[in-house]
Amino acid sequence: MKRLWGRKAMAAALAASLLAAAPFGDGARANAASADSAIRILLDNVPLPFDSAPKAANGVTLVPFRAIAEALGIAVVWDPKAKTIRANGPNGSGEPTSVVLRIGSKTAEADGAAVPLLAAPVMQNGRILIPLAFFGRQFGAQVGWDAQTRTVSIRSPQREMRMLGFYALSSYGQIGRVSALNSVAFGWGRIDENSQFTVSGIDFKWPQPAGEVTPEKIVEAVNSAPADTYLMVYSENRKGELTKLLSDKTLRDESIEKIAALAAEKKFGGIMLDYEELGWKDDPGTAKKLLNEYVSLLADKVKPSGIRIGLALHPLNGAYKGYDYATLGKLADEIVVMAYNYHSETTPEPNDRVDSAIRLALDAGVPKEKLLLGINVHHENETSVGDKLGLAKRYGLSGAAFWRLGLLTEAEMRAIDAAAVKEEG
Repeated sequence: MKRLWGRKAMAAALAASLLAAAPFGDGARANAASADSAIRILLDNVPLPFDSAPKAANGVTLVPFRAIAEALGIAVVWDPKAKTIRANGPNGSGEPTSVVLRIGSKTAEADGAAVPLLAAPVMQNGRILIPLAFFGRQFGAQVGWDAQTRTVSIRSPQREMRMLGFYALSSYGQIGRVSALNSVAFGWGRIDENSQFTVSGIDFKWPQPAGEVTPEKIVEAVNSAPADTYLMVYSENRKGELTKLLSDKTLRDESIEKIAALAAEKKFGGIMLDYEELGWKDDPGTAKKLLNEYVSLLADKVKPSGIRIGLALHPLNGAYKGYDYATLGKLADEIVVMAYNYHSETTPEPNDRVDSAIRLALDAGVPKEKLLLGINVHHENETSVGDKLGLAKRYGLSGAAFWRLGLLTEAEMRAIDAAAVKEEG
């Protein structure tokens, strides 16, 4: 695990409180008890739901422990007999740490060392509340308090996660970004208007060599980075070409043979299908059945030779209803949830819609270890991209996938690196 936030002295980190110095005026303090329910908690700029209201009194904010802990990937165990809470997880340096707190005690333990608390943990409606600043500092989160809006803001610490980048014809200018990725999906093939697989289409096509730089050498270089590679195959269904491909046995089988052969010949480690717009103009139930059959046949063809299957899918809360996440989650090695294009503007995607897309995919039964959150960086900025990565971390997803290399700004890359680093090992 890399050093992530910089090591802090343990005693200082535990005893200090960002909120102890929060600007509570006399009037605000007098009204704190009655206004507790109005306190909001934002984790990575997205509201974090609680089942027991935070409490603010005497300059200290107490928050439900388990809600934040689980959102930050911290394991929590409650011992009702001893009335203690034990939490285990990475600290601000990304190293494992263990914290023990006791109801009613203003002394905690951190890796066996006793440290004072500004307020004792309390039990409220069956939930344990602890001082927010203690929790945030111990586990590497950055905490802020806005007295006017009664909002607690938490920025989650940098974490390792699987990072995938999509690579298109004009992505070469950011080939150096591959070193920050675990995987690259090359969009060099598509299903054309005649429902045929091709690498000579108008946009998703096999690149021409540029001197000594050939597409084969790019794939070879990425594979040795080390990072794994996907041959991405794109299709839309505007003229019914995708429906025709999936429903015509001859066209279906021909495309599977050609895609599998190209992936093996060019030494791709996987195949990523980006088959879009199913279940809009066509029947959703039929579309689901046909795509399930196609992916199953492709998996049977290539998985024995070690080639993985990835799928880039429209979100379940989008306009396209032809995607059976439950079945596809069993067939594929990983799924990119394309939680974007909720609007036509090139402005940040709404966090609540992205949050919903993740929850729906998980509710459909797709293991979180198989899910990557798709992020369209053309719609995001250096602030909002951190929100999206925060949601991927909150739900413990495998990682994130960025559409695409070539579109990232320097500020966005700095924001990404501050929130997450590629998974090691």
